[in-house]
Order: sequence, then C-alpha cells, then structure tokens
Amino acid sequence: MKLVQLAEACDVEGVLRELGALTPDERAAQADALEARRTTLRDGWYNRPEKERGAQLAAELGCRTDPVAAADWIHQEDNHGVLGRRLPLGGTWMLDIVNLHPVAWRAELAARLAEQWEPYSQQEDTAQLIEHLVHDTGCPLPTTDGFIEGWLSSRRPGRQHPAHLRGGVQPGASLLERLRADDLSPKFLPLVLERPGIEFDVHLFHHMWADKSLTHAMENTLLGVFISLSAEGMVDRGALIRRVFSELAATPEQASSAMDVLTVLALTPAERASVSRERTAIAEQLLSQLLQDGPRRQTAPPLAYLRALALTPAENAPALRTHVALLDLSLPVATYAQEVLTGLDEAGLLEPEVLTEVCERVLLRPEKKLVRAQLTRLDRAARKDPARAARTVLDAATAFDHRDVDVQERALNVIARHLGAAGDSVLPELRTAAARISPGLAARAADLFGTGPDHLTEPYADTLPAVPEPRPVPVPIETAAEVAEEVAAVVANDRDVVMFERALDGLVRHAHLDRAALVRALKPVMRQEPAWYTDSTQSDVYDVAAALVGEEPRERHFAARLESLGFSVAGELLAARLAEAIDIIEADAQPFLLAVPTDSTGALDAAALVRRISVLDGLGVTPAPVDLAQALLRVTTTVDEKVLAAAGELRSEAGRRLAQWLHEGGLPHRDSEPENWPGDHPGKSLTDWLRYERPQPTTGPPLLPAAAALLGPYRPSGFSGMLPFWLAQLPHHREVVLTRGDFGYLVFIQNWAPTLPFAAESGGPAGFALHLALVYSLTYEQPVERDAGVDALLVLAARDS
Repeated sequence: MKLVQLAEACDVEGVLRELGALTPDERAAQADALEARRTTLRDGWYNRPEKERGAQLAAELGCRTDPVAAADWIHQEDNHGVLGRRLPLGGTWMLDIVNLHPVAWRAELAARLAEQWEPYSQQEDTAQLIEHLVHDTGCPLPTTDGFIEGWLSSRRPGRQHPAHLRGGVQPGASLLERLRADDLSPKFLPLVLERPGIEFDVHLFHHMWADKSLTHAMENTLLGVFISLSAEGMVDRGALIRRVFSELAATPEQASSAMDVLTVLALTPAERASVSRERTAIAEQLLSQLLQDGPRRQTAPPLAYLRALALTPAENAPALRTHVALLDLSLPVATYAQEVLTGLDEAGLLEPEVLTEVCERVLLRPEKKLVRAQLTRLDRAARKDPARAARTVLDAATAFDHRDVDVQERALNVIARHLGAAGDSVLPELRTAAARISPGLAARAADLFGTGPDHLTEPYADTLPAVPEPRPVPVPIETAAEVAEEVAAVVANDRDVVMFERALDGLVRHAHLDRAALVRALKPVMRQEPAWYTDSTQSDVYDVAAALVGEEPRERHFAARLESLGFSVAGELLAARLAEAIDIIEADAQPFLLAVPTDSTGALDAAALVRRISVLDGLGVTPAPVDLAQALLRVTTTVDEKVLAAAGELRSEAGRRLAQWLHEGGLPHRDSEPENWPGDHPGKSLTDWLRYERPQPTTGPPLLPAAAALLGPYRPSGFSGMLPFWLAQLPHHREVVLTRGDFGYLVFIQNWAPTLPFAAESGGPAGFALHLALVYSLTYEQPVERDAGVDALLVLAARDS
C-alpha cells in the first residue's frame, strides 16, 4: 500500500512498517504525493484527528532520505512543534523513523539541526532530539548558539524529558539544582557568557523577584543561577560581570530592573573597575535622558540607576560639562549633579573657573537645600586648604544676589570665616558684590569689607521692577537652515510662543520658496522626536516638518492623539492650525501665514494684518480659514483712522471680515467675577471659590468655527492647562483663558504656575480669575511655583504703578 494511502487511513503503525520495508529511493519517490496531500490539509490542520496528523507527519519525514532535507523539514515553520507538545501520539514514532538510517546519517542530522537553529523559532524539544542523537551515535556535541539555548530551555523547572529520548535533564526542583547536576554544564555555561547570540535576559530577575521572591529569582533565572555557580567555581565571575554589563548597556531604559541586578551582583571595587568602560557608557546614556528633564516620576529611575552604578570621580570627569548643565534643571537632577561635581572637586578634578560657574548656577537657585550644600562645600574646602580662601569668598559672594536673606547671611558668615586668609586683594570685588545685599545685612558687610560704595549706608527703599514691555517678534526667518534650527528648538522647548510661530511660518514660507532646500535642511532635525504629551503642544510642529520631508507619521502624531485621546479646546485649535499648515504646504496654497503675532504676548498689530491680507488679495490667494480665525483673535483693535480706512478698502472676504472686526472692536471683554461676590460665596478655602469659574458663550462679531470653541460654553477637561500658547491664542482676553484653566482640578496639579508671568504680561483686564490664580499659586509648597506667582504679582504691581 502506498504511504499516502496509509496516511489517509490514519495508520501510523502501518506507515512505520511500510517505511521499514522500502528502500531509501522508494521512500523518496513518494514524497511528492504526500506533499500534495498535505497542501489540501493545511487549512484546519490542527483540527484533524490526532492519528491522521501523526500518520501524515511520519510519512513525510520518512521520505526525507537526505539528512539535510530531514533537518530542513523539521525546521520548517509549518512543522514547528514536531517534537513538542503538539506532536500527535507523543511523537515516539520519530525515533523509529530516524533509526531507519545508519549512524553516520543520524550524526549528520544532529549537526544540521544544530547549525540551522534559529533563535526563538524552535522550542527545547529540538535540542532534546539533538542531545539524544549525540548519546545514541557518539557524534561530537554541537556547540551552536541555538542548541545551547534549547538545552538551557529544556532544563527549566516544569520541563519534562521524554522517556524515549536518551540524555536529558537531571532531577531537581529548580534551574539551579538541574544545572548544578548536569554533565553538560561545565562545557556550555562558559559559552553562554562568551556569546552575545545566546539570550541572557538579566531583566527577568527583576520581574521574578517582584512576582515571586528573591530566593525564587536566585534559583530560577540565569542571572541568579550564574551568580551562585560562579561562587562555586563552575563559571568565571569576571565573565559573568562582563556579560551582565553588556546586557545592561543595551537596555538603559530599564532602570528599575538594572538596580535589582546591580544589588544582587554586589560588585567589589575591583570588579567595578573591571567594567569601568561599560559603566561609563551606561551613565552617558542615562545623562542624556536627564538632560531632557521632566517630572520626578520621569527622572527618578535614571537618577537611582546612576547612583547604583557608583561611578568614581575619575569616571565622571569626562562628563563634567554635562553635569554642569544639569545644575539648571529640576531639583532632583540638580542635586545629583551637585553631588557629582562636589566629588570631582574633592578629588582635585574641578578647575577653579568651573567651580565658579557651578556656584553661579547653584547659589541663585530658590531651593535652600542646594544653596546650603554649596556654601557648606565652599566652607569645608577653604578650611581644609586655606590657599583656596580667596576663591571661596568670591564664589560665596554670588549668593548676595539671592532673594532669601537667610541665604545671604549664610554666605556672609562663610566669607567672614575665611576673609583673613583670603587677604585684602578680594575686598574690592566683595564691596561690589555687597552692593546687592539685603539692607539688614549692609552694615555688617560694610564692617567686614571696609568703606564701600555710598549705597551700602544709604536708606533702603523698595522699588518695583521695570514694567516689562512686549517684545516685538523678529522678522520672518530668511533661510531654510534657520527654519530647521528653529523647528529643532521648538521640539526641545515647546513653551516659547515666538519661536513656535516663526518656525511654523518658516515652514510655510520656505516650502513655497524652495521646498527641496528646506527638505535637505530639515532631515537631520527629524532624528529627534518631541516628548510625548496627551494634549497638543507646540512641539507638534515636528509633525508638520515630517510631512513636508515626506516621512511616515510617527506613532504619536498629533492627529492620532486627537482621535484617540481628545484635546483641550486650546489644543484643538493648535491642532487645526498644524493640520491646515500641512495642507497649505502640500497644495502650495499660501506664501506665508496671517496669524504670526507681532509681539511676544501673541498680539497682532492691526496695520500689519491689513498689509498681509492686502498682499494675499494682490496674489489672488484666499487665506486658509483657521489661519484667518487665529489672526482675528490676535489682532489688536485700534482707533487709528488710517488703519481703519485701509481695512475698509480691502475687497476680499477676509478683508471685509477684518474691517468688520476692527469696526466693532473685536471681542467684548467679560468680567470673570461671580455674581454677588463675595456675599453669596462664604467659602473658607480656595477650592470653595474656584468652582464658580464657568464662563459662558461670549457675544461679539461672528467667529469662524475653528476658533469658536475657545469662547463657547465651558467644557471641563483633565488637562493641566494654561501653557503660554493658550494665552497667545487670546492675547487680549486672559481672563477667558484663566477661567478655562479648571482651577478646581488644578488643586491637585502643579507645573502650570510658571505660565502666570506670561499671563501677567498678556493683555486684557486683570480681573478676578487672574488675581485668584496668583493667590492660589502662592499656596504651593514648591518654591519654583511660588516664585512664578511672585514674579507675576510684581509685573502687575509695576503696571499698576
């Protein structure tokens, strides 16, 4: 009977008998018929009866009379699992087929199976077959990466070795026990550490420790097992450490996992030195992450990882400038940088000029902890080495510019202790610095430094800062290279309104002038994607540049986030402008944007907007609707008869809309103070007041739909809100923006107060909402938040004066 007929009859035993009765050539001759039948069975293959599948597979393998062909068949994707749990009837028939061939054939099969192994594509069962063939034929033990991986996998707890295969796992309840007793471990385990192609997942240790226990992780992960076996001398601990750091360097983002790895590895100082290059490379990647800064939850993992790496001052020295730059970032990041730089100073690796720069960056920060630590370091250094006294007192005098009197006094104490050793040469500079000291300390400073400038003894008078004037927006960007630079700057810092507006306009302008040149200039910029935010932010200008260059939209493209997450009303208008800019560029429909402001608050001079619309009218260009809507919201109303007359002469629809807008005075201002305040609102806390801030639709000239939502009924959102661009969208109506800041929600949110100085500089009445925001900002614990409120308060006070 033909093999194909026996397979159709589901007769596995019959297939084996027939194969034994046929010559190799007779078996090979039936391969095509079996393959044709298999083609008809592929759909629903695993739903076929077990005996039918077993008979078909046995017949197919039996017809592969060449060991290379047999190995290929076993490795085919459709036949994966041929020795695994899915194999019909336990797979005992496999050995009957293999044993039809001579020893040399089986040895060649083992070698081919090992050579052709593709990581992650086969299970440990293939390794078990190879191991059986080695025992059965006496052929050389394969040492390919794939075979060793399969061998390791077959030794894991829960894996059972088929009784009909020779060799296999030794008894044991854990991976450690099994490998400790395995005859192949002394040969294979050192190769695991030497070969990067063999998987060595050090991060599994962290997850198993978290899910199970430290003991379980030590006994059932490769890291834990190798640590134990290295202590017993079975593997070299130095090789293990090198392999571990090779894996850590490839995954710097897995900080929490890496810290567990370093904890359990417990490196000695000599071992840390042996992987100095690897540890330094990891630290370099972590420092790059920190340069992006961010909230504490974002910076805490890389900071903890850096401390766990425990770099020496000599290892930190090449990254000196990076650590100096970190001093300007958030408190946790700056604290770490200060620690490292202090270590460099103590090791004699910090030049005096760099230490002075460090003091200039640290001693004026609002966080007293950082300032005190820096002054203490200066004090101790001068005590230990009086030769440093002159530099110490001058560096400490930087703190005279600090707004906190306690800090100034502490700096004065440090200077007083070391002034004698510093000598008289420092007195002129100290007198100059003391001109900025608090009036309460001026007399003491004059005593210490001798007769100084007259104003040290003049009566002190409070003065407000100069009223900040709106900064004019520079002229349009002139070259494609400058556009690329501006886009990169916005991606790195998305809070600068002027920079964003010039970048967006620059993309439109230069795509119109010379798109090819702009594409060439932008390509390097596309390598750095912006940070991810739920709401739309100005850094999403990256997506406009990417579309211009012709790149596929990134996964977090603003349009995808809008569809899946939704934006605030301000974010929706921004996203509409970005989408429209992409369309303008693709259609080459407009040579520039109307809505680019003329000053830093977002305001747009009426005469400038009249000129822009007039240019478009002359070119026969109809302005894009969202661009026009934003321009109208920004335009500053005027009583200048010449400007109004010029607007009235515009004949396009956009021109007539502008003329009407200016004639009617734009949007009317709305008082944000609740009715009958405060009589009907006797709340005792800020949160009792805040819930009354719900602006209603504002009447005025008709708005285009893209901008209407900004002034429509209140729509609560979960966004932290009030970025500078929110205010720049309505530069004459900050009260409307602030009342949509959802103060009640922001009771639990920080990082929005730094926008308050921008709100204070913006236009429109300073009403209930702005004053409430200022009061609220002063209740924050973080000095940076409070300082922003104070700065905004000073701006308002200066304007009122």
